Amino acid sequence: MARKLIKNGLLVDGNGGEPQKDSIVVTENDRLVYVGPEQHYIAEGDETVVDAQGGTIMPGLIDSHVHMMMEYTPVSEKLTTPFSYMYYQAAQYLETTLHAGITTVRDALGTDRGVKKAVENGLIKGPRLQLSINALTTTGGHGDGYQVSGDVMDILPSGYRGMPDGRCDGVEEVRKKTREMLRAGAEVIKVHATGGVLSPTDHPEFTQFSQEELKVMVEEGHFRKGTKVMAHAQGAEGIKNAVRAGIHSIEHGIFLDDEAIELMLENGTYLVPTLLAPVAVLETADEKGMPATAVQKSKEVIEQHKASIAKAHKAGVKIAMGTDAGVMKHGTNLRELGLMADIGMAPMETIVATTKTAAECLGWDDQVGTLEQGKLADVVVAKGNPLNDIHSLASHDTIQFVMKDGQTVKNTLS
Repeated sequence: MARKLIKNGLLVDGNGGEPQKDSIVVTENDRLVYVGPEQHYIAEGDETVVDAQGGTIMPGLIDSHVHMMMEYTPVSEKLTTPFSYMYYQAAQYLETTLHAGITTVRDALGTDRGVKKAVENGLIKGPRLQLSINALTTTGGHGDGYQVSGDVMDILPSGYRGMPDGRCDGVEEVRKKTREMLRAGAEVIKVHATGGVLSPTDHPEFTQFSQEELKVMVEEGHFRKGTKVMAHAQGAEGIKNAVRAGIHSIEHGIFLDDEAIELMLENGTYLVPTLLAPVAVLETADEKGMPATAVQKSKEVIEQHKASIAKAHKAGVKIAMGTDAGVMKHGTNLRELGLMADIGMAPMETIVATTKTAAECLGWDDQVGTLEQGKLADVVVAKGNPLNDIHSLASHDTIQFVMKDGQTVKNTLS
């Protein structure tokens, strides 16, 4: 395959250094073969040139917390939608996410092995997927669809072929359920270590699972070539339980206290803020028929959420970008960067959070996350310089060119 040469742009390689002028990116097949000053590259003569037109050349971006099989919908719509329809919707969500510049995602529950295979085999277009399959949750906890009426209505269906139910209580049930997720294809274990905003019978500060139960998940993952555990954890005690148990990343982190932050620093725990999630609940409450309990809890936590993430960032906790996409519309992922900047992160820090640090959080930093020779050819070109206006990345029009695995999947450069 002929080489592709991307030039005439400001190079932001994902490592956090100064942007480079007069640098180029060269790909061959699915790999990066040259990244550096144009003057040092010896052309072979058959390169296909992509003119970035003065824009910014970046690595493919990464969202560390998505739900590709869903977008929150009213109950009435759920009840009148056939089961298999969600797969066709997911195909659209995946392509929309890719066109937003997101070339890799970590799915935080609901997407099965078949969807990943469909993307890998080219049946549908979408970002590279790291799967959790389904989340482990306690009876009556976040993730248990039991309603006040006594009916059960999960956000996503589970218990079907390839999608084990995540409910479990006690060390041995937890051990077995973790093994079931791994058997179903989980590449990361997801657990609900606290209550949440969308669940009707708990609160974000409620603690779920004992430290012993959480340790079993970590232990079982370790047996499978170091499979990590990601924890939905919003209340301080649940966060601390998760970190002490050896869990790899804390998702949301709404009620971080000083002790939790110190523990995260000591253990090298990643924080995935998802600042967009409660904002989206409030913005779409009427349109999507969000439960009144979710709206009230979002109002209660939104300012605390910002303060916690700001404190963690200032302390030096490792932050990987994640959105909880599916709670909000897919393809709006990069709004998160603006929200991260609003709480005190520099624009370049937000880029690193969604490239290098996110890749490290997924354990895929040897393949993606930065523009370096030998890595996968995931490249994005953004119009202008988003470091001058990080909020501009939220617009699909700003993302003009997207390449994944060396294949151009979007190109509006004229």
